Amino acid sequence: MTNPNHLTRSEALGAVGLIARRELGACFDSNIAYVYTTGFVVLANSIFMNDFFLRGTADMTAFFDLLPQLLAVFLPAVTMRLWAEERKHRTIELLLTLPVWPREAVAGKYVAALALYALFLAGSLPIVVMLVVLGDPDFGLIASGYVGAFLLGAQLIAAGMFFSALSRDQIVAFVSGSLAAFAFVLSGNDRVVEVMDGLLPSVAPGTVLRESVSVMPHFDAFVRGSIELPAVLYFCGFGAVFLWMTALALREGRT
Repeated sequence: MTNPNHLTRSEALGAVGLIARRELGACFDSNIAYVYTTGFVVLANSIFMNDFFLRGTADMTAFFDLLPQLLAVFLPAVTMRLWAEERKHRTIELLLTLPVWPREAVAGKYVAALALYALFLAGSLPIVVMLVVLGDPDFGLIASGYVGAFLLGAQLIAAGMFFSALSRDQIVAFVSGSLAAFAFVLSGNDRVVEVMDGLLPSVAPGTVLRESVSVMPHFDAFVRGSIELPAVLYFCGFGAVFLWMTALALREGRT
């Protein structure tokens, strides 16, 4: 059997693509993709439309503002099954005995989850069309918001995959992934920051968490139309760390 440590680049990319197609096929065959996508699109678009008719402004700021809270629920629901289900049905042993290193398996499932999330975001494109018909939206601002939304989702998916890799139970994976996602989101909430700072004024833990851990300052920069390198590095860095920890957890379970 080929040693997975010695996979060529083309073999590794082929393995990633094969696992991604396998995962996406399973999602659509079981109707999970349809249910999650429909639920997310209907809920997100409905909330936006309500706010749009109240404010009457031709921009998507309201849509992007509500995304972090929605993604903190929907994305852990997507990732909870990625590894927990494999562990529960013991198919993870079969997957990892193939000539595939855990990093390729993680990358393949990650690509599949990103593709499904991209489908979520694509469901909001009718909003863009509506804004073009009804007004004169700032396309640069909209594009920046979508870039931030994709990077935010990519980080939360990576975190959810890590917690799924630690559990055999999908519910446990969902709850732990959601708690982590909400920690990233709520640590940037002004009220939460004020309460935490009030508990320890000398340390100001809320401010420290918002500036060093929370996704919100970085995501808000994209929503305001500013694509900043520190924000991009933040999302990519945290995502890479979670993916590395996922591969490490699988590697430890393999030995």
